[in-house]
Amino acid sequence: MREIQQNKIVVFGAGKIGRSFIGQLFSRGGYEVVFVDLYKPVIDALNRRGNYKVVIKAEKEEVLNIDRIRGVHASARSSVSQELSTAGIVAVSVGLNGLKGIFPVLAQGLLVRFRNNENAPLDIIIAENLRNADAFFREQLIKRLPFQYPFDKLVGLVETSIGKMVPIMLKKDMKEDILQVFAEPYNTLILNKHGFINPIPDIQGLSPKGNMKAWVDRKLFIHNLGHAAASYVGYAYNPDLVYLHEVLAIPTVISIVRDTMLQAADILLIKYPDDFCREDIINHINDLLERFQNKALGDTVFRVGCDLFRKLGSDDRLAGAIHAAFNLDLPYSKILFALICGIHFRAKNEEGKWLAEDRRFFSLCKKSLYLVLTDVCGFDRFRHEKIFQLAETMDRYLNSALPLIRVW
Repeated sequence: MREIQQNKIVVFGAGKIGRSFIGQLFSRGGYEVVFVDLYKPVIDALNRRGNYKVVIKAEKEEVLNIDRIRGVHASARSSVSQELSTAGIVAVSVGLNGLKGIFPVLAQGLLVRFRNNENAPLDIIIAENLRNADAFFREQLIKRLPFQYPFDKLVGLVETSIGKMVPIMLKKDMKEDILQVFAEPYNTLILNKHGFINPIPDIQGLSPKGNMKAWVDRKLFIHNLGHAAASYVGYAYNPDLVYLHEVLAIPTVISIVRDTMLQAADILLIKYPDDFCREDIINHINDLLERFQNKALGDTVFRVGCDLFRKLGSDDRLAGAIHAAFNLDLPYSKILFALICGIHFRAKNEEGKWLAEDRRFFSLCKKSLYLVLTDVCGFDRFRHEKIFQLAETMDRYLNSALPLIRVW
């Protein structure tokens, strides 16, 4: 038996959210933070220095020193397993593309923990923007564990809603300090209180909720949708603008974005009447639009809008909201307009380049709008006939290079 270190968290992913959000919250809450990552230069720097900076980008800049930290390289599976065997809690923040690689390591660590201390449950905070994350993690872990492993007794899977905005850092900033990370002041981690087996950590910034599905959908259909709409509508209005605060300084653009978010809010109010009221949703929208305009954050139209296959996907922020509105017989025209602007989105990064995956998306667009609406957005030509008709009208409108002043 090895003693569990209740004030130790193992964080898979030493990236922007891992360091600026999860690591910051738990370190400042008195925890030792052990980062697990594949990127050796970051792990080496964490171990060499034992601390890093989070630069809070606001009207008045603040620098936080995050200490009580160290790192373990993800390839050192035996070391990772030993860390998991004594951890008080675990968090995962590797991004959707990195999830596949962590499940074998997590499963191995759970087995080592079981051998060392078979009555020590472990809660895993899933700090990913992933719907039904708990079910997905359960499926992936169970198939890698022995049949006899008492999963439901020993593993708590805690869904979250990640609302913190962390922009892409310029090369010069990363060259200056490989560990520093920029973030906005917002520092609330919404998580599922029913996902915990152990007591919920008493840490400032954790906000446990009951009906987690409602809060995940609020993040997707208000925050993510509004962010994307700002980028796509802003680019359609003026493709030469670089920063999100620049496009939202245009009255026409911010008005369209606000109305799009309000249209999506109707979905939440119908689906979750016991969790949200209109006043709270409107206040949330106003707060988000103010946060989106944070000049100090330096968030770009490119960062917010790129990765089009994912962001225009059938269950993501825009198409997902349209599907929900259609099924509830609610209006969706403003959300659809933002989606069509997204199909026309061609912003580039600081090096004048597109994402490789976005290039493939552009090739699909050249073939036909129909293919994008069916293959990417998941619409059916017959069931969603009115959506196709309106989408084609909007597409012709954007192709006509008219000023972006029409109200849909």
